[in-house]
Amino acid sequence: MAIKHIDLGQADYKQVWDLQKETHLKKQNGSTEDILYTVEHNHVYTLGKTGSRDHILISDEEMKSKGISYYEIDRGGDITYHGPGQLVAYPILDLNNYYKDTHRYLRELEETVILTLKDIGIDAHREEEFTGVWVGEEKICAIGIKVSRWITMHGIAFNVNTDLTYFDRIIPCGIFHKGVTSIQKLTGEPEDLKKIKDLFVKNFKEVFKGTI
Repeated sequence: MAIKHIDLGQADYKQVWDLQKETHLKKQNGSTEDILYTVEHNHVYTLGKTGSRDHILISDEEMKSKGISYYEIDRGGDITYHGPGQLVAYPILDLNNYYKDTHRYLRELEETVILTLKDIGIDAHREEEFTGVWVGEEKICAIGIKVSRWITMHGIAFNVNTDLTYFDRIIPCGIFHKGVTSIQKLTGEPEDLKKIKDLFVKNFKEVFKGTI
């Protein structure tokens, strides 16, 4: 199965959300191939449709003063942060051509990140109770998706060189008792984001058995 990788560089969240919706509609009409978008977002908090506004600990005024956008969106999950230094990936796949199994899809997204971290010597794992990828007791990758007519959108937020202080103003994914981490926090130095992106795309191709 051919999967086209498109790197969007650094882009505003709303712009890319609109692009996802446009691509999703084209997929429904059978007029485009499977696509994997990768992007770094400007500072933004997004709240999933099952999330709680109470998990946002920052006022609207403070968000505005800090240049942070906010959107309530149509993915699963709760509140999360996106920003510079974080690898965000949005696969727009037709699962009719893979398997009609949302839980398997989530596990394979997790596997792609786990393999990417393994490539650089970091041991990561799943938590039975929570979606995402963890190192120790801290989440390094959040996952929130939407699947409609078995076509996917939204995806993963993988902390590479992310400024983790932005998570202090929310309860990430609605989880009170666990923290967040990044590759930079774990290794003590910034990581080459392009290198991580290339490894992620390689592993995505292997996990989903596609050609990119």
